[in-house]
Amino acid sequence: MDHFQLRDGILHAEDVPLPAIADEVGTPVYVYSRATLVRHARVFRDALSCLKDPHIAFAVKANPNLAVLRVLANEGYGADVVSGGELTRALAAGMKPKDIVFSGVGKTHAELQQGLEQEIGQFNIESEEEGYELAAIARRFGKQAACALRVNPDVDARTHEKISTGKRENKFGVPLDRATEIYTALAKEDGLDMRGIAVHIGSQLADLEPLETAFGKVGALIAELRNAGCSVTHADLGGGLGVPYKAGEELPAPAEYGAMVARVTKDWDVRLMFEPGRVIAGNAGVLLTRVVRVKRGIERPFVVVDAAMNDLARPAMYGAWHDFEAVQPTGEKTIAHIVGPICETGDTFAMDRECDALIPGDLAIFRTAGAYGATMASSYNSRGFVAEVLVDGDRHAIVADRIPADAIMDAERVPDWLES
Repeated sequence: MDHFQLRDGILHAEDVPLPAIADEVGTPVYVYSRATLVRHARVFRDALSCLKDPHIAFAVKANPNLAVLRVLANEGYGADVVSGGELTRALAAGMKPKDIVFSGVGKTHAELQQGLEQEIGQFNIESEEEGYELAAIARRFGKQAACALRVNPDVDARTHEKISTGKRENKFGVPLDRATEIYTALAKEDGLDMRGIAVHIGSQLADLEPLETAFGKVGALIAELRNAGCSVTHADLGGGLGVPYKAGEELPAPAEYGAMVARVTKDWDVRLMFEPGRVIAGNAGVLLTRVVRVKRGIERPFVVVDAAMNDLARPAMYGAWHDFEAVQPTGEKTIAHIVGPICETGDTFAMDRECDALIPGDLAIFRTAGAYGATMASSYNSRGFVAEVLVDGDRHAIVADRIPADAIMDAERVPDWLES
């Protein structure tokens, strides 16, 4: 459920009509619903109520906006970060250092040091080499780093190949058949507190079976480690639950996921950790856009909107679907290609899509754009960066300014020796 609904023929974000936001802020603009974020955060937490003291850390990469993070911090969520910049954001948003988990396959020396200095709750070590580097830094600073070893279980998540992370050919984690050897070796390192295992096999999963398979392998590994004399007190099960991008699409509910986790892990005797991202933020945001023109095509008209692949990259990158709807639908339908203004054929949101009939100047939205939307934006074609707005009941605020192309250009320099 989300809080983007028609009222008197006009699409609202909670109690705010979307045309009011377009008039004030311009388009394109991301619009987030605080009520939806809160609802999803609570639904996910309630789904895990059958577990003992689960740790929930929002995957910041899904939506790093400070206001969004503050909403989730107020709901008691920690942060799963994959860069020093995300760590800085999580702390600025009010997430507690002890509730921050640092994941990511390419943590730099400086980022490892940053995590230690901030005394974060856990590092998810992605390789043997990273573990030894972190141990050396920790010894130099006289600190002890709490760590989990991320394993690659070689499980196909059956999601898009670019967001699959748990197959043997993917770059993430250590091979399952070497995990005991690596964990045992790292546990002997001064500076490291090896306390658990981490796994994450991909994003936008539409089936629980791959997750259950992966978790089964983790359970067997925990038993093997304990038989080898290692301490295992935590298990990070990652995230990955999918969200419905198409109206009427059915995916596993968080409650089903929680029940499966409880069943699979009942004998593990660990504190379970989770890293939801998309399932919290996806349906909590839309991309509001305006029709530039409707161009006659050979077979179908092209509805050209002012949003583009630099604002919402998922369709171009993954062939992803986003429902497209008029803000003030007339009831008339058409079949059209929905495209942006960028000079790339890839700047196409949908082909042969049945949608509301639109004319130049009309407003429309791309739904389920609250995750992996603004965070993946760029300034390609010198278009500048999209604005972001958070709605709370009948009030709203700009939570990320639109950054125009000339402001980006101000950061560039032409050296003296190029002057004519």
